[in-house]
Amino acid sequence: MERRIFELADEAATRRLGKMLAALARPGDVIMLHGTLGMGKSTLARSFIQTLTSTDEEVPSPTFTLVQMYEGANGDIWHFDLYRLDKPEDAFELGIEDAFADGISLIEWPDRLGRLAPRRRLEIHLHLGQHDTARRAELISHDQWNDRLGDLDL
Repeated sequence: MERRIFELADEAATRRLGKMLAALARPGDVIMLHGTLGMGKSTLARSFIQTLTSTDEEVPSPTFTLVQMYEGANGDIWHFDLYRLDKPEDAFELGIEDAFADGISLIEWPDRLGRLAPRRRLEIHLHLGQHDTARRAELISHDQWNDRLGDLDL
């Protein structure tokens, strides 16, 4: 396990981080986005998805649908918002097993998965930074992400 911290001065920096991570992503990857409301989870996910699809791709928050799927250059991208999940097992109804096996999974509110969270994952914890628009991103990489993150720098 490896930890890296990035200071994100503004929303543009959050989008840059999303683009950089998208360039490293592969099918089977699980990226868990932690943070309270307004921390930039959806902004990062939108940038990530548009990098692998098209800058014109409409990427709504999956708050009400719970999952959105996109066809990306490297395979399917699954964007989950698990905030409204009642119990971890409900994620099976969303196709999360297929996403974990063959797709790239972006998961907002991943704590709702409980024990179903895969061991191989990249966790991104977003927190408030020094001023209103700033954020701090703590990346915790497990297994396959350690080497790929390498010299990642914003």
